[in-house]
Amino acid sequence: MVAEFLPKPTHNSGDSAAAPVILGLLPAALVDHIARVDSSILSTIPGEPGGSFPVAAEELKDILKEVDTHILSSPNDLPPVKTIAGGSVANTIRGLAAGFGISCGVIGACGDDEQGALFLKNMSLCGVNISRLRVKDEHTAQCICLVDPLGNRTMRPCLATAAKVQAGELKREDFKGSKWLLMRYSIYNLEVINAAIKMAKQEGVLISLDLASFEMVRKFRAPLLQLLESGNIDLCFANEDEAAELLSGEEAVRPEAAIDVLGKYCQWAVVTLGANGCIARHKKEVVKVPAVGKTNAVDATGAGDLFAGGFLYGLVKGLSLEECCIAGSCSGGSVIRSLGGEVSAENWQWMYKQMKTNGLSAPVVVQDL
Repeated sequence: MVAEFLPKPTHNSGDSAAAPVILGLLPAALVDHIARVDSSILSTIPGEPGGSFPVAAEELKDILKEVDTHILSSPNDLPPVKTIAGGSVANTIRGLAAGFGISCGVIGACGDDEQGALFLKNMSLCGVNISRLRVKDEHTAQCICLVDPLGNRTMRPCLATAAKVQAGELKREDFKGSKWLLMRYSIYNLEVINAAIKMAKQEGVLISLDLASFEMVRKFRAPLLQLLESGNIDLCFANEDEAAELLSGEEAVRPEAAIDVLGKYCQWAVVTLGANGCIARHKKEVVKVPAVGKTNAVDATGAGDLFAGGFLYGLVKGLSLEECCIAGSCSGGSVIRSLGGEVSAENWQWMYKQMKTNGLSAPVVVQDL
């Protein structure tokens, strides 16, 4: 029997005596403005199509203006533009709380403004503990996510003037009692990342790192390698493009080669392969798992983030490496069925059905009526 999804999770979104099982590090919480656009707009904005790289405040304003002239009509009466709490880590944490019933929280900062209020409300309603999120008298970060007719996304976050948590504001107590800390690689947040890793490790917390984007890996590969070589990263997620950039300058890049390199540094390593599934490694075990379920991709935003959520759910529940990959694939497939990185109730039900079809039990999600 598949799980029942209802709109109000019971997890305490404020102070809670029990520490969240999984924490997400959000140095600068942000909101996503997701728009379905024609591909021609991508040649008018900074950076390469398909990636994610920060832009200045004025550049963000220019892109938002440009979006108005490139909006596409949406299928199935979907809104052409959607604004939600965003960012890779937020997508993963929200999915784990709302769809998998895992106790989750966030550490970081947001602004005391309209976007910050939207972020807090969205995450709270999904059952995420926000008691470790500092609210500052500054602006909340924003990101424009451009989705082309094929469902591919190009992201341009604006973080320069955003409210951010500083390394000195983190407390060891923030991490006490949790099992995992999720983070996204960013050269701009390296000081906070390193401080969080140090405190988390002191509390015996495992670290999961997402490689963020091929542009970030390409431009700041050396600090990333140093971070991996530290031995503090227990789990690393990369897509094919990010893996290729990480292995830049070496022999022809294959997913198997990338997983071997990441496996030198991390207990678990995963390279997602889009429609071809994923390849994963835990110590000496390597599995390659095809994508599950057939679905038309409306928007690829959050696919990797929700895959990570499903995979981590599997680890928390003690599933095998292959089963973790299957859970990740089911979860990643659920989010691409609609616009944005948040999974709808209907698409959670689709995921539960896929999990059951592929031999997994659906999560027990206890929620208020």
